[in-house]
Amino acid sequence: MRGILVAAVLVFALMVAIKDGRLMQKAGLKGGCSVIQTESAETGTWEACTPGKLQGAPDLTRQSCTSVKKVGKTEYWHCPADIQSSHG
Repeated sequence: MRGILVAAVLVFALMVAIKDGRLMQKAGLKGGCSVIQTESAETGTWEACTPGKLQGAPDLTRQSCTSVKKVGKTEYWHCPADIQSSHG
């Protein structure tokens, strides 16, 4: 009985971790974005988005961001206002 309860708790914890998305992003399976610093006095923010092994890089067009350039696998976006990092 105790073993079944422990197994159920472990399965539940794994499901929560996968649903959250951070575990998959840290493992490189899910793409993600991070805010980058620029030296210019532009308004808004810059995001660097990279693809994961199972999922491509996030598309930030719904946050009113504009794709500026792609260097290797990293795509750089300019966003008019602060947005949350680590898009999924």
